[in-house]
Amino acid sequence: MSVQTLTEYFAQYGAIFVFVIVLLEYLNLPGFPAGVIMPLAGIWAAKGAISFPMVMVISVAAGLIGSWILYFLGRLGGDAFFRFYIRKFPKQRNLIERNMEALRKRGAIGVFLGKLVPMIRTLISIPAGMISMEFGRYTVSSALGVLVWNTVFIGAGYFMGDAVWNVFA
Repeated sequence: MSVQTLTEYFAQYGAIFVFVIVLLEYLNLPGFPAGVIMPLAGIWAAKGAISFPMVMVISVAAGLIGSWILYFLGRLGGDAFFRFYIRKFPKQRNLIERNMEALRKRGAIGVFLGKLVPMIRTLISIPAGMISMEFGRYTVSSALGVLVWNTVFIGAGYFMGDAVWNVFA
C-alpha cells in the first residue's frame, strides 16, 4: 500500500483511522502495521491536520483497549489455549513456563519492558492475564509502555516529518 493511499485514508477517516489501525496492531491482528501508521500520524499532526496530543491520546487509548482485550482473553481462556498449544508443540513447554515464571517475578516491570519489544509488546498481555496479574497494576504498566512506544513512532513522524515524507512520496 502506498503512502498516497494511506494519506487518502487519513483524509477520509481522520482520527478514527489511527484508532482502528493501532487497535488492530495491539490485538496482534493483520492490518496496516502501526509502525508505519504512527509516523504518518505524526506527520499528519505536524502538518496541522490534528494536534499531536490528540494523536497521542487516540493511539494510547487504542493500544490500551487492545491490550485489555488480550489480557482478558488470557485471563478467561489462556490456560485452555496453553494446554492445546503444549499438546501441539511439547518442546515449547519449558520455554513458555520459564517465561511465565519470569513474568510472575517481574510483574508490572515485566509488562512495561515487554511493551517496548517488538512482537512481545502485543503478546505480553495474554500471559499477564493468565497469571492473573492485578488489573490496576497491569493497566498502569501497560499504558506507560504503550505511551513510550507510541511516542517514539509518532514523535519521529512529527519531528522528522518532512524528511520522512520526501523519502516516501
